[in-house]
Amino acid sequence: MNNLKTLGNQEIKLCIIGLGYVGLPLAAEFAKHFPVTGFDIKKDRIAELESGHDSTLEVEDDTLKLVLRSSDSRKSAMNENGLVLTSSLEEIRDCNIFIVTVPTPVNKYNHPDLTPLIKASESIGRVIKQNDIIIYESTVYPGCTEEDCIPVIEKISGKKMNDFFFGGYSPERINPGDKEHTVTTIRKVTSGSTPEVAEVVDRLYRTIITAGTHMAPSIKIAEMAKVIENSQRDINIAFVNEIARICYYMGIDTTHVLEAAGSKWNFLKFKPGLVGGHCIGVDPYYLSQKAQEMGYNPEIILAGRRMNDGMAAWVAACIVKLMIEKSLPVKNSKVLVLGITFKENCPDIRNSKVVDLVKELKEFGCDIDILDPWADSHEVKEEYGIDLLAEKDLKLITSAYDTVILAVAHKEFTSEAVAAISGEAVLFDMKSHLDASIIDARL
Repeated sequence: MNNLKTLGNQEIKLCIIGLGYVGLPLAAEFAKHFPVTGFDIKKDRIAELESGHDSTLEVEDDTLKLVLRSSDSRKSAMNENGLVLTSSLEEIRDCNIFIVTVPTPVNKYNHPDLTPLIKASESIGRVIKQNDIIIYESTVYPGCTEEDCIPVIEKISGKKMNDFFFGGYSPERINPGDKEHTVTTIRKVTSGSTPEVAEVVDRLYRTIITAGTHMAPSIKIAEMAKVIENSQRDINIAFVNEIARICYYMGIDTTHVLEAAGSKWNFLKFKPGLVGGHCIGVDPYYLSQKAQEMGYNPEIILAGRRMNDGMAAWVAACIVKLMIEKSLPVKNSKVLVLGITFKENCPDIRNSKVVDLVKELKEFGCDIDILDPWADSHEVKEEYGIDLLAEKDLKLITSAYDTVILAVAHKEFTSEAVAAISGEAVLFDMKSHLDASIIDARL
Protein backbone atom coordinates (compact mmCIF):
# COMPACT_ATOMS: atom_id res chain seq x y z
CA MET A 1 0.00 0.00 0.00
CA ASN A 2 1.07 3.57 -0.62
CA ASN A 3 0.38 6.13 2.11
CA LEU A 4 -0.74 9.60 1.12
CA LYS A 5 -1.24 12.12 3.90
CA THR A 6 -1.04 15.50 2.22
CA LEU A 7 -2.38 17.22 -0.87
CA GLY A 8 0.22 19.81 -1.85
CA ASN A 9 1.02 21.55 1.42
CA GLN A 10 -2.35 20.69 3.00
CA GLU A 11 -3.27 17.67 5.04
CA ILE A 12 -5.88 15.55 3.26
CA LYS A 13 -9.42 15.95 4.57
CA LEU A 14 -11.90 13.71 2.80
CA CYS A 15 -15.61 14.18 2.28
CA ILE A 16 -17.76 11.22 1.23
CA ILE A 17 -21.06 12.42 -0.27
CA GLY A 18 -23.78 9.78 0.04
CA LEU A 19 -23.67 7.30 2.94
CA GLY A 20 -25.48 4.30 1.52
CA TYR A 21 -24.27 0.85 0.49
CA VAL A 22 -21.25 2.34 -1.31
CA GLY A 23 -20.38 5.48 0.61
CA LEU A 24 -20.45 4.24 4.19
CA PRO A 25 -18.02 1.31 3.81
CA LEU A 26 -15.68 3.61 1.88
CA ALA A 27 -15.91 6.30 4.56
CA ALA A 28 -15.28 3.79 7.33
CA GLU A 29 -12.11 2.50 5.65
CA PHE A 30 -10.73 5.93 4.80
CA ALA A 31 -11.47 7.10 8.35
CA LYS A 32 -8.81 4.69 9.61
CA HIS A 33 -6.21 6.75 7.74
CA PHE A 34 -7.61 10.26 7.26
CA PRO A 35 -9.99 12.81 8.75
CA VAL A 36 -13.26 12.02 6.95
CA THR A 37 -16.57 13.84 6.89
CA GLY A 38 -19.53 11.78 5.74
CA PHE A 39 -22.26 13.89 4.16
CA ASP A 40 -25.83 12.79 3.46
CA ILE A 41 -28.96 14.87 2.87
CA LYS A 42 -31.06 12.34 4.82
CA LYS A 43 -30.99 13.49 8.42
CA ASP A 44 -32.53 10.25 9.65
CA ARG A 45 -29.66 8.34 8.05
CA ILE A 46 -27.15 10.57 9.84
CA ALA A 47 -28.97 10.03 13.14
CA GLU A 48 -29.01 6.27 12.64
CA LEU A 49 -25.28 6.12 11.90
CA GLU A 50 -24.41 8.43 14.80
CA SER A 51 -26.21 5.96 17.07
CA GLY A 52 -23.69 3.37 15.91
CA HIS A 53 -25.87 1.23 13.66
CA ASP A 54 -25.96 0.73 9.88
CA SER A 55 -29.28 -0.64 8.65
CA THR A 56 -27.72 -1.70 5.33
CA LEU A 57 -25.50 -4.10 7.35
CA GLU A 58 -22.51 -3.23 5.17
CA VAL A 59 -20.52 -1.87 8.12
CA GLU A 60 -20.64 -3.76 11.41
CA ASP A 61 -21.70 -1.77 14.45
CA ASP A 62 -18.38 -2.36 16.24
CA THR A 63 -16.45 -1.04 13.23
CA LEU A 64 -18.71 1.97 12.88
CA LYS A 65 -18.40 2.89 16.55
CA LEU A 66 -14.64 2.49 16.32
CA VAL A 67 -14.18 5.03 13.51
CA LEU A 68 -16.87 7.53 14.54
CA ARG A 69 -15.79 10.80 16.10
CA SER A 70 -18.35 12.56 18.25
CA SER A 71 -19.93 15.75 16.99
CA ASP A 72 -18.30 17.57 19.93
CA SER A 73 -14.89 16.83 18.43
CA ARG A 74 -15.57 18.42 15.02
CA LYS A 75 -13.88 21.73 15.64
CA SER A 76 -11.27 20.61 18.14
CA ALA A 77 -10.09 17.56 16.20
CA MET A 78 -10.52 18.35 12.51
CA ASN A 79 -7.05 16.97 11.76
CA GLU A 80 -7.55 13.67 13.55
CA ASN A 81 -8.34 10.45 11.72
CA GLY A 82 -11.90 9.28 12.09
CA LEU A 83 -15.40 9.85 10.72
CA VAL A 84 -17.68 12.80 11.41
CA LEU A 85 -21.23 12.73 10.01
CA THR A 86 -23.25 15.70 8.84
CA SER A 87 -26.00 16.97 6.57
CA SER A 88 -24.67 20.53 6.65
CA LEU A 89 -22.69 21.95 3.73
CA GLU A 90 -20.90 24.33 6.10
CA GLU A 91 -19.19 21.37 7.73
CA ILE A 92 -17.59 20.11 4.51
CA ARG A 93 -15.99 23.40 3.43
CA ASP A 94 -12.64 22.44 4.98
CA CYS A 95 -12.44 19.20 2.97
CA ASN A 96 -10.14 19.08 -0.06
CA ILE A 97 -11.02 15.73 -1.63
CA PHE A 98 -14.69 15.01 -2.32
CA ILE A 99 -15.85 11.51 -3.27
CA VAL A 100 -19.38 11.23 -4.67
CA THR A 101 -21.15 7.93 -4.03
CA VAL A 102 -24.80 8.82 -4.64
CA PRO A 103 -27.13 6.40 -6.48
CA THR A 104 -27.70 6.53 -10.24
CA PRO A 105 -31.16 5.03 -10.87
CA VAL A 106 -33.35 4.95 -13.95
CA ASN A 107 -36.83 6.44 -14.25
CA LYS A 108 -40.03 4.58 -15.15
CA TYR A 109 -39.03 4.74 -18.82
CA ASN A 110 -35.63 3.15 -18.03
CA HIS A 111 -33.83 6.40 -18.84
CA PRO A 112 -30.88 7.43 -16.63
CA ASP A 113 -31.88 9.69 -13.75
CA LEU A 114 -28.92 11.95 -12.96
CA THR A 115 -30.78 13.96 -10.32
CA PRO A 116 -28.73 12.69 -7.33
CA LEU A 117 -25.47 13.32 -9.23
CA ILE A 118 -26.51 16.81 -10.28
CA LYS A 119 -27.62 17.72 -6.75
CA ALA A 120 -24.34 16.44 -5.30
CA SER A 121 -22.38 18.41 -7.92
CA GLU A 122 -24.31 21.56 -7.07
CA SER A 123 -23.45 21.11 -3.40
CA ILE A 124 -19.77 20.69 -4.19
CA GLY A 125 -19.84 23.77 -6.41
CA ARG A 126 -20.88 25.83 -3.41
CA VAL A 127 -17.91 24.77 -1.25
CA ILE A 128 -15.11 24.07 -3.75
CA LYS A 129 -11.70 25.62 -3.14
CA GLN A 130 -8.56 25.94 -5.23
CA ASN A 131 -6.79 22.62 -5.94
CA ASP A 132 -9.62 20.53 -4.50
CA ILE A 133 -10.25 17.15 -6.17
CA ILE A 134 -13.70 15.73 -6.88
CA ILE A 135 -13.87 11.98 -7.49
CA TYR A 136 -17.06 10.33 -8.72
CA GLU A 137 -17.77 6.67 -7.89
CA SER A 138 -21.38 6.44 -9.07
CA THR A 139 -21.95 4.19 -12.09
CA VAL A 140 -22.58 6.31 -15.19
CA TYR A 141 -22.24 6.21 -18.97
CA PRO A 142 -18.93 7.23 -20.57
CA GLY A 143 -18.63 11.00 -20.61
CA CYS A 144 -21.07 11.70 -17.78
CA THR A 145 -18.43 12.94 -15.31
CA GLU A 146 -16.89 15.47 -17.68
CA GLU A 147 -19.98 16.34 -19.73
CA ASP A 148 -22.75 16.38 -17.10
CA CYS A 149 -21.30 16.60 -13.59
CA ILE A 150 -18.22 18.82 -13.85
CA PRO A 151 -20.07 21.57 -15.82
CA VAL A 152 -22.49 21.85 -12.89
CA ILE A 153 -19.61 22.44 -10.49
CA GLU A 154 -18.09 24.95 -12.90
CA LYS A 155 -21.37 26.83 -13.25
CA ILE A 156 -22.05 27.05 -9.51
CA SER A 157 -18.47 27.88 -8.53
CA GLY A 158 -17.57 30.04 -11.53
CA LYS A 159 -14.28 28.10 -11.76
CA LYS A 160 -12.85 25.68 -14.36
CA MET A 161 -11.65 22.11 -13.94
CA ASN A 162 -7.88 21.63 -14.34
CA ASP A 163 -7.46 25.33 -13.60
CA PHE A 164 -9.05 25.90 -10.20
CA PHE A 165 -10.04 22.35 -9.22
CA PHE A 166 -9.55 18.80 -10.54
CA GLY A 167 -11.63 15.72 -11.23
CA GLY A 168 -11.39 11.96 -11.05
CA TYR A 169 -13.45 8.82 -11.48
CA SER A 170 -13.08 5.54 -9.60
CA PRO A 171 -16.13 3.30 -10.06
CA GLU A 172 -17.55 1.54 -7.04
CA ARG A 173 -17.45 -2.25 -7.00
CA ILE A 174 -19.49 -2.93 -3.88
CA ASN A 175 -21.44 -6.19 -3.82
CA PRO A 176 -24.20 -5.72 -1.20
CA GLY A 177 -24.30 -8.46 1.41
CA ASP A 178 -20.96 -9.95 0.34
CA LYS A 179 -18.65 -10.23 3.36
CA GLU A 180 -15.82 -11.81 1.37
CA HIS A 181 -15.46 -9.33 -1.49
CA THR A 182 -15.45 -6.05 0.42
CA VAL A 183 -14.33 -2.54 -0.51
CA THR A 184 -10.69 -3.23 0.41
CA THR A 185 -10.40 -6.65 -1.23
CA ILE A 186 -11.75 -5.72 -4.67
CA ARG A 187 -9.25 -4.24 -7.10
CA LYS A 188 -10.07 -0.59 -7.81
CA VAL A 189 -10.08 1.20 -11.16
CA THR A 190 -8.90 4.82 -10.85
CA SER A 191 -8.51 7.83 -13.14
CA GLY A 192 -7.99 11.57 -13.09
CA SER A 193 -8.55 14.69 -15.17
CA THR A 194 -4.78 15.12 -15.63
CA PRO A 195 -1.95 12.57 -15.45
CA GLU A 196 -0.73 14.14 -12.21
CA VAL A 197 -4.17 14.04 -10.59
CA ALA A 198 -4.68 10.48 -11.82
CA GLU A 199 -1.57 9.51 -9.86
CA VAL A 200 -2.86 11.28 -6.74
CA VAL A 201 -6.23 9.54 -7.01
CA ASP A 202 -4.54 6.19 -7.50
CA ARG A 203 -2.26 6.71 -4.51
CA LEU A 204 -5.22 7.76 -2.38
CA TYR A 205 -7.10 4.52 -3.05
CA ARG A 206 -3.98 2.42 -2.64
CA THR A 207 -3.97 3.61 0.97
CA ILE A 208 -6.96 1.37 1.71
CA ILE A 209 -7.32 -1.08 -1.20
CA THR A 210 -5.29 -4.17 -0.30
CA ALA A 211 -6.20 -5.81 -3.63
CA GLY A 212 -4.43 -3.05 -5.56
CA THR A 213 -5.55 -0.60 -8.22
CA HIS A 214 -5.68 -0.25 -12.00
CA MET A 215 -5.09 3.30 -13.25
CA ALA A 216 -7.10 3.83 -16.44
CA PRO A 217 -5.75 6.20 -19.14
CA SER A 218 -8.79 8.49 -18.90
CA ILE A 219 -11.98 9.14 -16.99
CA LYS A 220 -14.12 7.96 -19.92
CA ILE A 221 -12.27 4.64 -20.07
CA ALA A 222 -12.83 4.12 -16.35
CA GLU A 223 -16.53 4.94 -16.79
CA MET A 224 -16.86 2.53 -19.70
CA ALA A 225 -15.04 -0.24 -17.83
CA LYS A 226 -17.51 -0.04 -14.97
CA VAL A 227 -20.69 0.07 -17.01
CA ILE A 228 -19.71 -2.95 -19.12
CA GLU A 229 -18.94 -5.05 -16.03
CA ASN A 230 -22.58 -5.23 -15.06
CA SER A 231 -23.82 -5.21 -18.65
CA GLN A 232 -21.77 -8.34 -19.26
CA ARG A 233 -23.30 -10.07 -16.24
CA ASP A 234 -26.77 -8.99 -17.33
CA ILE A 235 -26.29 -10.53 -20.77
CA ASN A 236 -24.91 -13.77 -19.34
CA ILE A 237 -27.85 -14.10 -16.95
CA ALA A 238 -30.25 -13.35 -19.81
CA PHE A 239 -28.75 -16.23 -21.77
CA VAL A 240 -29.21 -18.62 -18.84
CA ASN A 241 -32.76 -17.33 -18.32
CA GLU A 242 -33.54 -18.18 -21.93
CA ILE A 243 -32.02 -21.63 -21.46
CA ALA A 244 -34.18 -22.06 -18.35
CA ARG A 245 -37.29 -21.27 -20.37
CA ILE A 246 -36.36 -23.77 -23.06
CA CYS A 247 -35.57 -26.44 -20.47
CA TYR A 248 -38.88 -25.78 -18.73
CA TYR A 249 -40.86 -26.32 -21.91
CA MET A 250 -38.88 -29.49 -22.66
CA GLY A 251 -39.34 -30.90 -19.17
CA ILE A 252 -35.59 -30.79 -18.45
CA ASP A 253 -34.18 -29.73 -15.09
CA THR A 254 -32.15 -26.55 -15.69
CA THR A 255 -30.07 -27.05 -12.55
CA HIS A 256 -28.90 -30.47 -13.75
CA VAL A 257 -28.11 -29.04 -17.18
CA LEU A 258 -26.00 -26.24 -15.72
CA GLU A 259 -24.19 -28.64 -13.38
CA ALA A 260 -23.32 -30.87 -16.32
CA ALA A 261 -22.19 -27.99 -18.53
CA GLY A 262 -20.28 -26.48 -15.60
CA SER A 263 -18.03 -29.54 -15.47
CA LYS A 264 -16.04 -27.94 -18.31
CA TRP A 265 -13.32 -25.58 -17.08
CA ASN A 266 -14.28 -22.60 -19.22
CA PHE A 267 -18.07 -22.72 -18.83
CA LEU A 268 -19.33 -19.53 -17.16
CA LYS A 269 -21.42 -20.48 -14.13
CA PHE A 270 -24.46 -18.23 -14.07
CA LYS A 271 -27.89 -19.12 -12.70
CA PRO A 272 -31.35 -18.14 -13.95
CA GLY A 273 -33.60 -15.81 -11.97
CA LEU A 274 -34.92 -12.31 -11.50
CA VAL A 275 -32.36 -9.56 -12.14
CA GLY A 276 -32.94 -6.68 -9.77
CA GLY A 277 -30.82 -4.49 -7.57
CA HIS A 278 -29.15 -1.20 -8.25
CA CYS A 279 -26.44 -2.43 -10.61
CA ILE A 280 -27.01 -5.31 -13.02
CA GLY A 281 -30.64 -4.42 -13.71
CA VAL A 282 -29.87 -0.70 -14.16
CA ASP A 283 -26.39 -0.11 -15.57
CA PRO A 284 -27.06 -1.51 -19.07
CA TYR A 285 -29.65 1.24 -19.58
CA TYR A 286 -26.96 3.86 -18.96
CA LEU A 287 -24.78 2.38 -21.68
CA SER A 288 -27.65 1.86 -24.14
CA GLN A 289 -28.91 5.41 -23.62
CA LYS A 290 -25.50 6.87 -24.45
CA ALA A 291 -25.16 4.61 -27.48
CA GLN A 292 -28.57 5.66 -28.78
CA GLU A 293 -27.69 9.34 -28.33
CA MET A 294 -24.74 8.72 -30.63
CA GLY A 295 -26.92 7.08 -33.28
CA TYR A 296 -26.22 3.44 -32.47
CA ASN A 297 -28.99 1.10 -31.34
CA PRO A 298 -27.48 -1.61 -29.12
CA GLU A 299 -28.99 -4.99 -29.92
CA ILE A 300 -27.49 -7.55 -27.54
CA ILE A 301 -27.58 -5.27 -24.49
CA LEU A 302 -31.26 -4.39 -24.92
CA ALA A 303 -32.20 -7.96 -25.85
CA GLY A 304 -30.69 -9.08 -22.56
CA ARG A 305 -32.65 -6.42 -20.72
CA ARG A 306 -35.91 -7.51 -22.36
CA MET A 307 -35.29 -11.14 -21.43
CA ASN A 308 -34.46 -10.37 -17.80
CA ASP A 309 -37.20 -7.80 -17.30
CA GLY A 310 -39.70 -10.29 -18.71
CA MET A 311 -38.85 -13.11 -16.31
CA ALA A 312 -41.33 -12.09 -13.59
CA ALA A 313 -44.29 -12.28 -15.98
CA TRP A 314 -43.11 -15.60 -17.38
CA VAL A 315 -42.64 -17.14 -13.92
CA ALA A 316 -46.09 -15.92 -12.86
CA ALA A 317 -47.64 -17.62 -15.90
CA CYS A 318 -45.80 -20.87 -15.10
CA ILE A 319 -47.04 -20.79 -11.51
CA VAL A 320 -50.65 -20.20 -12.59
CA LYS A 321 -50.39 -23.14 -14.99
CA LEU A 322 -49.15 -25.38 -12.17
CA MET A 323 -52.07 -24.29 -9.98
CA ILE A 324 -54.54 -25.15 -12.73
CA GLU A 325 -52.89 -28.55 -13.25
CA LYS A 326 -53.39 -29.23 -9.53
CA SER A 327 -57.04 -28.14 -9.77
CA LEU A 328 -56.33 -25.24 -7.42
CA PRO A 329 -58.22 -21.98 -7.75
CA VAL A 330 -56.30 -19.07 -9.21
CA LYS A 331 -58.62 -16.18 -8.46
CA ASN A 332 -58.66 -15.43 -4.72
CA SER A 333 -56.01 -18.10 -4.14
CA LYS A 334 -53.70 -17.65 -1.16
CA VAL A 335 -50.08 -17.25 -2.25
CA LEU A 336 -47.05 -16.91 0.02
CA VAL A 337 -43.94 -15.30 -1.46
CA LEU A 338 -40.73 -15.90 0.47
CA GLY A 339 -38.39 -12.93 0.11
CA ILE A 340 -38.62 -9.46 -1.41
CA THR A 341 -35.04 -8.16 -1.24
CA PHE A 342 -33.17 -8.22 -4.53
CA LYS A 343 -30.72 -10.88 -3.29
CA GLU A 344 -30.26 -13.36 -0.48
CA ASN A 345 -29.11 -12.49 3.06
CA CYS A 346 -29.18 -8.78 2.36
CA PRO A 347 -31.70 -6.05 3.32
CA ASP A 348 -31.39 -4.20 -0.01
CA ILE A 349 -34.80 -3.82 -1.68
CA ARG A 350 -33.75 -1.43 -4.45
CA ASN A 351 -35.22 -2.38 -7.84
CA SER A 352 -36.51 -5.69 -6.51
CA LYS A 353 -38.06 -7.70 -9.31
CA VAL A 354 -39.98 -9.79 -6.80
CA VAL A 355 -42.31 -6.80 -6.76
CA ASP A 356 -42.97 -7.36 -10.47
CA LEU A 357 -43.81 -11.01 -9.76
CA VAL A 358 -46.25 -9.98 -7.03
CA LYS A 359 -47.89 -7.50 -9.40
CA GLU A 360 -48.32 -10.15 -12.09
CA LEU A 361 -49.89 -12.64 -9.67
CA LYS A 362 -52.25 -10.00 -8.32
CA GLU A 363 -53.44 -9.37 -11.87
CA PHE A 364 -54.42 -13.07 -11.98
CA GLY A 365 -56.51 -12.42 -8.87
CA CYS A 366 -54.19 -14.02 -6.33
CA ASP A 367 -54.15 -12.87 -2.70
CA ILE A 368 -50.47 -12.39 -1.84
CA ASP A 369 -48.62 -12.54 1.47
CA ILE A 370 -44.91 -11.74 1.57
CA LEU A 371 -42.49 -12.81 4.27
CA ASP A 372 -38.93 -11.55 4.47
CA PRO A 373 -36.79 -11.68 7.64
CA TRP A 374 -34.20 -9.33 6.13
CA ALA A 375 -36.30 -6.52 4.66
CA ASP A 376 -37.40 -3.46 6.61
CA SER A 377 -41.21 -3.42 6.53
CA HIS A 378 -41.42 0.38 6.72
CA GLU A 379 -38.98 0.76 3.83
CA VAL A 380 -40.91 -1.76 1.72
CA LYS A 381 -44.18 0.04 2.44
CA GLU A 382 -42.69 3.42 1.56
CA GLU A 383 -40.97 2.19 -1.61
CA TYR A 384 -43.56 -0.21 -3.02
CA GLY A 385 -46.76 0.27 -1.03
CA ILE A 386 -46.58 -3.37 0.07
CA ASP A 387 -47.27 -4.66 3.58
CA LEU A 388 -45.02 -7.51 4.71
CA LEU A 389 -46.18 -10.18 7.12
CA ALA A 390 -45.51 -8.89 10.60
CA GLU A 391 -44.21 -12.27 11.72
CA LYS A 392 -40.86 -13.03 10.10
CA ASP A 393 -40.35 -16.57 11.41
CA LEU A 394 -41.46 -19.32 9.02
CA LYS A 395 -42.15 -21.64 11.93
CA LEU A 396 -44.95 -19.38 13.13
CA ILE A 397 -46.81 -19.27 9.81
CA THR A 398 -50.31 -20.62 10.40
CA SER A 399 -52.26 -19.70 7.26
CA ALA A 400 -52.89 -22.36 4.65
CA TYR A 401 -51.62 -21.41 1.19
CA ASP A 402 -52.46 -22.69 -2.27
CA THR A 403 -49.01 -21.73 -3.55
CA VAL A 404 -45.65 -21.02 -1.93
CA ILE A 405 -42.92 -19.32 -3.96
CA LEU A 406 -39.31 -19.19 -2.86
CA ALA A 407 -38.25 -15.92 -4.49
CA VAL A 408 -35.11 -15.14 -2.45
CA ALA A 409 -32.78 -17.76 -1.00
CA HIS A 410 -32.37 -16.31 2.49
CA LYS A 411 -30.60 -18.65 4.91
CA GLU A 412 -33.76 -18.83 7.03
CA PHE A 413 -35.64 -20.48 4.16
CA THR A 414 -34.36 -24.01 4.61
CA SER A 415 -35.93 -27.00 2.88
CA GLU A 416 -37.18 -28.29 6.24
CA ALA A 417 -38.80 -24.99 7.20
CA VAL A 418 -40.42 -24.44 3.79
CA ALA A 419 -41.69 -28.01 3.55
CA ALA A 420 -43.35 -27.65 6.94
CA ILE A 421 -45.57 -24.79 5.77
CA SER A 422 -46.12 -25.70 2.11
CA GLY A 423 -48.17 -28.87 2.64
CA GLU A 424 -50.17 -29.67 -0.50
CA ALA A 425 -49.57 -26.26 -2.00
CA VAL A 426 -47.76 -25.66 -5.28
CA LEU A 427 -44.13 -25.05 -4.31
CA PHE A 428 -42.10 -23.13 -6.88
CA ASP A 429 -38.37 -22.65 -6.25
CA MET A 430 -37.03 -19.68 -8.21
CA LYS A 431 -33.51 -20.03 -6.83
CA SER A 432 -32.92 -23.80 -7.03
CA HIS A 433 -32.33 -23.52 -3.29
CA LEU A 434 -34.62 -26.22 -1.92
CA ASP A 435 -34.41 -30.01 -2.06
CA ALA A 436 -35.77 -31.18 -5.40
CA SER A 437 -37.91 -33.80 -3.63
CA ILE A 438 -40.23 -31.21 -2.04
CA ILE A 439 -40.84 -28.84 -4.96
CA ASP A 440 -43.21 -28.86 -7.91
CA ALA A 441 -40.93 -26.84 -10.19
CA ARG A 442 -37.84 -24.69 -10.17
CA LEU A 443 -35.91 -22.43 -12.50
